Amino acid sequence: MPMTSAAQETPVGGQGMDDFWGVVPAGGSGTRLWPVSRSSAPKFLQDMTGGGRSMLQATLDRLRPLTGDRLTVVTGAAHADRVREQLAGEALGGSLPGLGADGLVVEPSPRESMPAIGLAAAIIARHHPDAVIGSFAADHVVGDLDTFHACVTEAVAVARTGKLVTIGIEPTRPATGFGYIRLGEPLAVEGAPSAREVASFREKPERELAEQFLADGGYRWNAGMFVVRAQVLLDLLAREHPDMVEALTAIAAADDLAPMDELWPDITKIAIDHAVAEPAAAAGDVACVPGDFPWDDVGDFGSLGAVLGRVGAGRIVDGLVTTGAGEVIGQESSGFVMTTTGRTVVALGLEDVVVVDTPDAVLVTTRDRAQEVKQVVARLEELQRKDLT
Repeated sequence: MPMTSAAQETPVGGQGMDDFWGVVPAGGSGTRLWPVSRSSAPKFLQDMTGGGRSMLQATLDRLRPLTGDRLTVVTGAAHADRVREQLAGEALGGSLPGLGADGLVVEPSPRESMPAIGLAAAIIARHHPDAVIGSFAADHVVGDLDTFHACVTEAVAVARTGKLVTIGIEPTRPATGFGYIRLGEPLAVEGAPSAREVASFREKPERELAEQFLADGGYRWNAGMFVVRAQVLLDLLAREHPDMVEALTAIAAADDLAPMDELWPDITKIAIDHAVAEPAAAAGDVACVPGDFPWDDVGDFGSLGAVLGRVGAGRIVDGLVTTGAGEVIGQESSGFVMTTTGRTVVALGLEDVVVVDTPDAVLVTTRDRAQEVKQVVARLEELQRKDLT
């Protein structure tokens, strides 16, 4: 299904969303997309799909019709300058003290997703206690923006009732790289006809179990999209991690976030799924709006090749999906080839191959083994090859 520009879309139900804020966590190094994604230039800062915008910029583009300038990006100190460059001229942050003129919250060190999202929630809740926030990762690919906007609008309606809401993606294959959401009973919420209770979250399964989930039909992929009142998120977090809420609230209370350097290092490293979503689901406080739009987290080169083929951004050469600046010649081969060097790459008699050609490193693997690339990066770090990581 072709990708569309946010500027061309009118979100269904997008009116009356003045209480809705977009929060975009932008972190990580995308190690499974090495050697294209590096610690100094992770995938969210790159145009991975050939659309002319980085993944971060594309994320803001699709949220802006719903949020206007009520957007903030949470990123690490290592990437803050590059993020600022990409967002130069963007109107972000709704002029809230604590977000600064650039709409950024900069973490001194990585603490995983919960502290990042929680701090943004604390800043927003301080000024707008009834605000609803939606957290959307900076490195995902989303298609059919009309449907995406409609799903988010439903999620906001449910979040206003006090629920933590996740958008669950309809599985298209027995994926083992995603967590799953087990759907419960339908909810009767005005403006959200497709909303369901969440019975539980399931960790990334082995293939046999993923096949069972797919056949069952009552499961959705957990895409990490959460919509919730900012204060409700803090209240849910306080059940399991009261010290974290105390620290985040103290940081947010200062317009210049001055307590950050003192308090941040002691905050627990934990993902929002484990900190809030799973215990809240067990307590019956989580809902799901099914998302029937194309989505991928572009977690490895196998999925990137599939995305490029689906959106028509790659070239097809004798069964190979190709992208980049160089020429690709394929013969009786299939898979994905990316070259950024201008060199000619030839694939002969190879099935489901992945070839990534960059100026200082060449990766050759298979689609089945593509997720293991992160182990290569770990090995390079052991060898202290900072020039390559």
